[in-house]
Amino acid sequence: MDTTLPRHLESAGSTPVERMYFAWNDALSRNDADALLSLYAEDAWLESPLVPHLLKQKHGYLHGHKELRPLFAMLAERKPPVRQYARTGYLTDGKRLIWEYPRDAGKGEQMDFVESMEINDEGLIQRHIIYWGWYGVGVLQRDEYHR
Repeated sequence: MDTTLPRHLESAGSTPVERMYFAWNDALSRNDADALLSLYAEDAWLESPLVPHLLKQKHGYLHGHKELRPLFAMLAERKPPVRQYARTGYLTDGKRLIWEYPRDAGKGEQMDFVESMEINDEGLIQRHIIYWGWYGVGVLQRDEYHR
């Protein structure tokens, strides 16, 4: 699998963690499911309340590309307009990458999340957990991911 960054992101960061901070947000904001999947290790784990909501399963986790692909495809088609991308930076210890999409982004409300990722030695996401804030949970409760 090709793990090179899109041309417009090649200089967006000097470390694997910093590059991931830009590349992941870019792929999600462009609704590019393939680009998003390419950022994950083949055996990556992802946990999110969106998993049971969209995929109609009991648990909120996925393992590996085969399970991640359907979620990313649905996300690209169904993401509500209130899902915005305002953020103010990240925290890292060199392997773990954490950032927030705050509810109050300064220009109105957006879905609020904390993204927590573990980056492996190849610079790919090995583990990704998304913590949802109260505003984002309301989006799920109102079923704004429908289509």
